[in-house]
Amino acid sequence: MTGTPALNQNRLSQTLTLQFWTERGSTVIKNTKEGSSVIIQTNTKSHQISHQFFSKKVPFFYYVFRRIEIGGKMAIGEEETSKKEEMNDEDDEHDSKEMVLQRYFLQEWKLVKSLLDDIVSKGHVSDPSSVHKIRSIMDKYQEQGQLLEPYLESMVSPLMFIIRSKTVELGIDSDEILLIIKPISIIIYSLVTVSGYKAVLKFFPHQVSDLELAVALLEKCHNTSSVTSLRQESTGEMETKCVILLWLSILVLVPFDISSVDTSIVNSSCGIDQNELAPLVLRIIGFSKDYLSNAGPMRTMAGLVLSKLLARPDMTKALSSFIEWIHEVLSSTVDDVVSHFRLIGAVEALAAIFKAGSRKVLLDVVPTIWNDVSVLIKSGTAGRSPLLRKHLVKLTQRIGLNCLPHRSLTWRYVGKTSSLGENISLNASYKNDQLNYGMILDSSKLEENSNCPQDEDMDVPEIIEEIIEVLLSGLRDTDTVVRWSAAKGVGRVTSRLTSALSEEVLSSVLELFRPGEGDGSWHGGCLALAELARRGLLLPTSLPRVVPVVVKALHYDVRRGPHSVGSHVRDAAAYVCWAFGRAYYHTDMRNVLEQLAPHLLSVACYDREVNCRRAAAAAFQENVGRQGNYPHGIGIVNTADYFSLSSRVNSYVHVAVGIVQYEGYLHPFVDELLHNKICHWDKGLRELAAEALAALVRYDSAYFAEFGLEKLIPFTLSSDLCTRHGATLAVGELVLALHQCGYDLPSDKQKKISGIVPAIEKARLYRGKGGEIMRAAVSLFIECISLSQLPLPEKIKPSLIDTLNENLRHPNSQIQAAAVKALKHFVQAYLIATDNKAATGITLKYLLLLNDSNVAARRGSAMALGVLPYELLASQWRDVIMKLCSSCAIEDNPEDRDAEARVNAVKGLVSVCETLTQARENSDIHSGEDDMSLFHLIKNEVMISLFKALDDYSVDNRGDVGSWVREAAMEGLERCTYILCKRGSMSFTRESDMPESVSKQPNSNVNGENQMCSFFDLNIATNLVGGIAKQAVEKMDKLREVAAKVLQRILYHKEIFIPFIPHREKIEEIVPNETDLKWGVPTLSYPRFVQLLQFSCYSRPVLSGLVVSIGGLQESLRKASLSAFLEYLQVDEDINKESKLCRLSTDILWILQEYNRCDRVIIPTLKTIEILFSKRIFLDMEAHTLVLCAGVLDSLAVELKGSKDFSKLYAGIAILGYICSNSDPISSRAFSHLLTFLSHRYPKIRKVAAEQVYLVLLQNGSLVSSEEKTGKALEIISETCWDGDMETAKLMKLELYEIAGLDIGQLKTSEKVAKNKSAAPDENESYSSLVDSTGF
Repeated sequence: MTGTPALNQNRLSQTLTLQFWTERGSTVIKNTKEGSSVIIQTNTKSHQISHQFFSKKVPFFYYVFRRIEIGGKMAIGEEETSKKEEMNDEDDEHDSKEMVLQRYFLQEWKLVKSLLDDIVSKGHVSDPSSVHKIRSIMDKYQEQGQLLEPYLESMVSPLMFIIRSKTVELGIDSDEILLIIKPISIIIYSLVTVSGYKAVLKFFPHQVSDLELAVALLEKCHNTSSVTSLRQESTGEMETKCVILLWLSILVLVPFDISSVDTSIVNSSCGIDQNELAPLVLRIIGFSKDYLSNAGPMRTMAGLVLSKLLARPDMTKALSSFIEWIHEVLSSTVDDVVSHFRLIGAVEALAAIFKAGSRKVLLDVVPTIWNDVSVLIKSGTAGRSPLLRKHLVKLTQRIGLNCLPHRSLTWRYVGKTSSLGENISLNASYKNDQLNYGMILDSSKLEENSNCPQDEDMDVPEIIEEIIEVLLSGLRDTDTVVRWSAAKGVGRVTSRLTSALSEEVLSSVLELFRPGEGDGSWHGGCLALAELARRGLLLPTSLPRVVPVVVKALHYDVRRGPHSVGSHVRDAAAYVCWAFGRAYYHTDMRNVLEQLAPHLLSVACYDREVNCRRAAAAAFQENVGRQGNYPHGIGIVNTADYFSLSSRVNSYVHVAVGIVQYEGYLHPFVDELLHNKICHWDKGLRELAAEALAALVRYDSAYFAEFGLEKLIPFTLSSDLCTRHGATLAVGELVLALHQCGYDLPSDKQKKISGIVPAIEKARLYRGKGGEIMRAAVSLFIECISLSQLPLPEKIKPSLIDTLNENLRHPNSQIQAAAVKALKHFVQAYLIATDNKAATGITLKYLLLLNDSNVAARRGSAMALGVLPYELLASQWRDVIMKLCSSCAIEDNPEDRDAEARVNAVKGLVSVCETLTQARENSDIHSGEDDMSLFHLIKNEVMISLFKALDDYSVDNRGDVGSWVREAAMEGLERCTYILCKRGSMSFTRESDMPESVSKQPNSNVNGENQMCSFFDLNIATNLVGGIAKQAVEKMDKLREVAAKVLQRILYHKEIFIPFIPHREKIEEIVPNETDLKWGVPTLSYPRFVQLLQFSCYSRPVLSGLVVSIGGLQESLRKASLSAFLEYLQVDEDINKESKLCRLSTDILWILQEYNRCDRVIIPTLKTIEILFSKRIFLDMEAHTLVLCAGVLDSLAVELKGSKDFSKLYAGIAILGYICSNSDPISSRAFSHLLTFLSHRYPKIRKVAAEQVYLVLLQNGSLVSSEEKTGKALEIISETCWDGDMETAKLMKLELYEIAGLDIGQLKTSEKVAKNKSAAPDENESYSSLVDSTGF
């Protein structure tokens, strides 16, 4: 790159910018006509930027990055914010560097600067939280560390100044110095981890006097150890050592003899011998050797210090001594943890020395080092440690680089590099000749240089052959880090070889792609090829040998058991293609790109892994952007962008279809699907491949009919499950797609296709492993040929029906669903349309299966009846409806109960009703009387069955399986409501046509004639809204959301008006016509639906659902429902609060009676009553309180008798306590009931009851005649161990009865009755068995 620094900066900015931009999807880069600016087109908007902006010393990359953010904000509608940002961006050209940095780089700079200023002003960290704040901010930039580089100087310099100045001020011997520098070191080290040590090291102080200071600091903290290994809890010991070692790495480069700055020599009376090392040097080397055994980052820092120190010209003796120590470490046979880390550190330090040291000095130690390395790299120690192998490979390549002289190769693919900005501004007529994205080299000159005598005269040491062999072996390593290091080593070493030797290296690399090699070899080979190409070492003349290998690597996928390996190989192959685009001139790449483009795009569209799809697309974009005017390149780049490829389905079905419209891509895409994806091991991918194949049919129907089907049909009988499954799916999808394109298959093809299913059955491919997969595929195949109306021989049709019937009986729900879809179209296409006699008995067969003992048969038959056409239902519609209605109910025999069967029955029932009514609407042949009977049946039987299904709360080991039935019932009620209202719309079509009393008054009487004409009446409307509202206040989030949306659709249906809904206006306020409401959120739904309690027609169902949530186990749901209920009780609007409470108390008594002995409702209801009584609700209503308490006591007498449920007993005892606390006449009855629990068989219950009795006696003294007796009763309760001996508890209870003046005779009678009832043996009679069963 030549020219002024400003121009170079300009070119660099453009290169960085457009490199960044082309690597992302949804972008187009083009020039304005004047060539004065760049237009960047994203999915959201266009951005035009003047080329003058490139003269800024801020890379345009960040401007683009910021504009992406603005585009994203515009996409979500933040128009005001985006306008302000846009105005700011337009002024970027005229802003100062500081303004641009502050706007686009470190967004938290103001906060960081304020924290740093506080530290600098005080000279230490006063608040430890500021350190953690700065570190957390820095961690956000881990992936974009370059954004911090403009701020490093202002952050690092003052912090290092504090460390230096405080050390000088306080002295090394001070214990306070470490407390000061530790938190500061944490901040500096966080910058090192984000931006890299090279960027941070530039701002460290490097005065000569600092050398001894740093060594003394390191010596002081050398023996300190970290308190914790957790980074968040670090106190700075490790960070301090790393920072000081990093500081030493620059201080040891002082341009003076270190012995001249060593004060220990100056202060000593006698100097040191000329052959001796300075004490300061010995201390540095000693500390560094210690840290080489460390497992943390100090090992790397110590290696860096040693490389800088021993590379000095005056450290030859120190280097020799260190090499001897290294030889001892590498030759050691000790195998423990410390020795292992020392070995890794020694190799890492040696690699750093060979990088920084003088070649002339290091050549003398190469034989010794290489002997040790060659032995170690083959040892078991290296085989167990990937990190050690990585450093050994790195050391090996650097030994090779030191053995080879550094010189400019004449045969290398080199040339001038022009800026990308100039390329953009070129006229279109010169693009093919002037776009110099890569390297330019004339082929004749290349051939001449390849035979240059200078290359042949080069003397290559014998050790190089061994080194290259080690690097090639590293390319086969099992770990990626080793392969990557070996690939870079191959590129570096090859850059110093002759052209002939480089060809030998290339041949050796290509041998890694032999069929017998593993995936590691292919991956390493791809990395090596990319490195050779990037360095100009892979000549265009070698591309014909390389490109076929790269193409194979792009499709590398090896099956291993239930999965495959190869995604890393495909990703690396895409990297090779990306490197090709950056390395070669467009004239050399034109033919190569034509070969690679179809394969790159097929991987971009059809690869299973998203990283491979994006990598292939990025490689294609790079080639399009750098290789000139590639046909349709920009259009394809826009289609296959970074974001559109994130979804596999979108890539297969939409992106690929968008690319295939361009010439040259159809056949490669089809080949990829047929050869690699139809037989893929992933079932979902095979299904997607079949769908993708069908999406391409419209571009060349004849090709698919002749070539595609001919290839796929034999594969349907393949011995490989994946192949036959994918082929069966693909044939079905292709037949349907060809039919939709209007292509008629020849008769021989039709015959082959029609025989596929019988052939599969004859081969017994439904049996064994994979039989379920094939059943689903065959059902889909039958569906496709039915939709395409493929002619079938009459003898094949019954066999296909039998196949579908077998699939309907299968226990797998997916197979059943596929069979039902196929049956729907098959019956219509081959039985109804052709008047086939086999259709007559289908309906009767499915009706009989509804009573089958096989659960799967009942499920399938119910679904099948729902998809039968009207022609098969017309003669038996009444039997079908009645049978499905009975199937919706819970089975009498517990062993026959199946929630899925009831769900399918509900769905099938509703579908049958819709089929019958729609067919009769479109036909005039049926009498009106027959129609009336159908709608009466729907009203009187179907709706009642669906209302009963709303009360299905069945539970099994999977949980509340009845919720599936309730969800289906709600949706079924909605659809049946539309059926009835559409029929009755002759009377009521619009809200304006119906009486006002009907829409607004709950108890208004509707005209008798209108009621007779309408199949949808006030009773159904009330039950419908009440039943759905009940589900909307229960405990399952999903059901609440479904219920609210069903009610919303009923209220606001655009075509059918639903009449007779009581209090419609208020319900519309509660459930507005808004689509963005999240009804599943309890805090939204409960405050709304609880308002329905004010209407008597809805209060009972709503309250019966609400108490289940209030008394449930889920804490968040309980809080939300209870707070909404209490808020409703406190708000006094248009009705009197007392009357509101009276109505609710009546409804609670109704719930207790309606759900008698139903613990699902009774237990939460009792808990709700307990909560309300604790808040004095219902206890201050005078006469109504007495009625409520009497009803509750009656219910408790039934519910608590013989109950073993602890939560139920606890709630009942608490309620009895609240009732006893009142002075009402009924309190004595409650007190008598409460005393009976003092002799309960469970000790915990006796103890809880005694606590309640004690509280009751304290609160209500009227229960005992005198204070003296009250005191005695309290004494008995407090001194008795109620969870102890049972007989003692009974005696104390009798004494309490006497004190309270209660009738003991009644007590004995009740005990006798209870004793007679409990005479039968009970396996749960013992307390221990109850504890085990209840989980206490």
